[in-house]
Amino acid sequence: MRIIAGKYRRRTLASPPTGTITRPFPDMVKEAVFNLLRGHFEDESVLDVFCGTGTMGLEAASRGATRVVMVERDRKVVRAIEENIAMLGAEEECEIVCADALGPATLSRCPKPVHIIFFDPPYPMVRDPKQWPRVKLQFERLVQLLDDTGYAVLRTPAPFYQVLELPENESPSKPKAPEYQSETIDGEEMIEIDLNDDAAGDALDAFEAAMFSQAQANTEEPDPKAPTVDVDLHMDGALGPETHIYGTTAIHLYMRDPDAKA
Repeated sequence: MRIIAGKYRRRTLASPPTGTITRPFPDMVKEAVFNLLRGHFEDESVLDVFCGTGTMGLEAASRGATRVVMVERDRKVVRAIEENIAMLGAEEECEIVCADALGPATLSRCPKPVHIIFFDPPYPMVRDPKQWPRVKLQFERLVQLLDDTGYAVLRTPAPFYQVLELPENESPSKPKAPEYQSETIDGEEMIEIDLNDDAAGDALDAFEAAMFSQAQANTEEPDPKAPTVDVDLHMDGALGPETHIYGTTAIHLYMRDPDAKA
């Protein structure tokens, strides 16, 4: 992983720790995204959600963003981000939020207004019909924090479908989720965990690893016996999407709809 352009150009970033789950943007896709958004980083604020090792946020900082907030839940990955920020000398521009990307901390720590949002949820999460509504709602909330000319960038698999139902005899057993604390915002429950609690964090790491492995085996291609449906990517309060396909990756660009009700 490396920085493509800007003041940190060609600097190599530390890889995520062994055993952690991240899905960095391939260099060609990352370069395509930044070309689409050329001219949108100088002296601007950026939010990088589900940031992994921070490749998108650090690239934005390299290209002139003056405030980059990166949200990542995995504490081991956060330490890798800290190493990358220190290696680049980007402490003044970059801020790390160790929190659930779909929780209230992401909303509260987002720059207001923000000019660019990168939103890269795990593919198993967006392909799960039970989890997608929560992902979508958080994205819609964040879009409302954009300035008048800003963009929110959503990454999904391509094609983007969901499996509606599996035959009972082929339904994989799901690991039990760890206990969460919840908070209500605008009448909606937002899940948040205590990331200072090592036991809770380790339980969540194990749960997400199990879910990721299970999803990798079951969601890359639809089961021929299971019905699937293409996902509607309309977002309330947003203009878009403008979609760009790069192999098995889709990039969707949105702007805040100025005529939408708050």
